Amino acid sequence: MAVIVITGTNTGVGKTIVTAALAALTRAGGRRVAVLKPAQTGVAPGEEGDLDVVRRLADGVTTRELRRYPEPLAPDTAARRAGLPPVRPADVAAAAGELSSDHDLVLIEGAGGLLVRFDDAGGTLADVAWSLGAPVLVVAQAGLGTLNATALTTESLRHRGISCAGVVVGSWPREPDLASRCNLADLPTVAGAPLAGALPEDAGKLDAAEFLDAARRGLAPGFGGTFDPAEFSRSAGA
Repeated sequence: MAVIVITGTNTGVGKTIVTAALAALTRAGGRRVAVLKPAQTGVAPGEEGDLDVVRRLADGVTTRELRRYPEPLAPDTAARRAGLPPVRPADVAAAAGELSSDHDLVLIEGAGGLLVRFDDAGGTLADVAWSLGAPVLVVAQAGLGTLNATALTTESLRHRGISCAGVVVGSWPREPDLASRCNLADLPTVAGAPLAGALPEDAGKLDAAEFLDAARRGLAPGFGGTFDPAEFSRSAGA
């Protein structure tokens, strides 16, 4: 099956926007894509979750959410406090297998970082990726502190024998500071993986057509875009 797992170096780094960009470009290429969210936390029933954002930005995408917990906590803690069943890596792998039967690509968006616990047995998104043999795309922040977090994430992937598909800056600021500009060169070095894109700040506020254009400019050719890290670094003044 064709699966890409999307993780972040932390919460709030732009995982959902990057997932939506991947989905939008895949759909624009005439392929069928499904987005799987194993655990949505911090959102009550009926409230907008990450998959609502994906559907708004990427037309014609199939979405599936396995569990939803109201408190903004790690999935295992949120499940325990809510008295609800946890989501387990085997559940995620099974859902991905079902979706792959009638889709060309399945995108799995994690909650928080790579090693955030899903259940009381310590299952994580890394276990999902390993069990599926799927590459992981790492979404990172632009500025100060991102190098250490990115290095730790990609080191964990290598330790587990999981392929890293690249690093994407989930929210590139309109006025990048010195650290952000320098990180364009340093991120691929510490990650041992290519800089595969940078999506503009507030891309999630665009309409679907504008977002598709931003996705195309913000992701590398391997994902259906035109992003060139060298050219982007020059234009950013790095």
